[in-house]
Amino acid sequence: MAYTIKKLSTLAGVTTRTLRYYDEIGLLKPARINSSGYRLYEQAEVDKLQQILFYKELGMELERIIAILNDPTFDATHALKEHRVKLLEKREQLDLLIANVTKTLDTKEGKKMMADDEKFEGFKKTLIDENEQAYGKEIREKYGDDTINQANAKLQNMTEEDYETVTNLAEHIHETLAEALQLGDPSSDLAQKAADLHRQWLSFYWPDYSKEAHANLAQMYVDDERFRAYYDKEQEGIAELLRDAIYIYTGMKK
Repeated sequence: MAYTIKKLSTLAGVTTRTLRYYDEIGLLKPARINSSGYRLYEQAEVDKLQQILFYKELGMELERIIAILNDPTFDATHALKEHRVKLLEKREQLDLLIANVTKTLDTKEGKKMMADDEKFEGFKKTLIDENEQAYGKEIREKYGDDTINQANAKLQNMTEEDYETVTNLAEHIHETLAEALQLGDPSSDLAQKAADLHRQWLSFYWPDYSKEAHANLAQMYVDDERFRAYYDKEQEGIAELLRDAIYIYTGMKK
């Protein structure tokens, strides 16, 4: 069965404008255009649109979706299995947050007491899932599943005080780097302070600290455009400054 753009829009719950945009960027081309100039979509396009919407639901950027779906090795069945795993993880995350809200309401209404560490369980799980989605593949390839699983477990078991400390450390790192950038010297006291703060921040996540791993991570901040964008979002050059400062701090300057 062939669908016009309007019918496919209604079927999938997306706008015709979105489908036209997907056509323009090469994400979802119609099967053909009829003599009247109408886009027509067939079963293959319907299935592909389903995949696109799955990836979008998981927060993936369109450029990344295009690369995945246009890869000649793309396996739709394997992709669906991955979607199911991710969606189950997302459901678990939502269940945790719902349970958290329910417990909090029960506490407010005097039905039961809620331990302080319980108040942050859902939020820490959300942070873990967001990190896995954004950087999981790269960091698992670089450091191995065991290391990352231990780091996630360490985050999940953080106390309220630890969680507050690590959040404040992250803010302090950014503030110190912004000041250090004005000097432009990774060996300056401010830059080295930022490197030390970064080591302290890592200690809340990593099961074990090593200078080599610290330096390798710093290089990733520059090489990976997502990490670079995170650090350079306010001032360009922050990621490189942090890397160079960490090289000096760890004694592994290149």
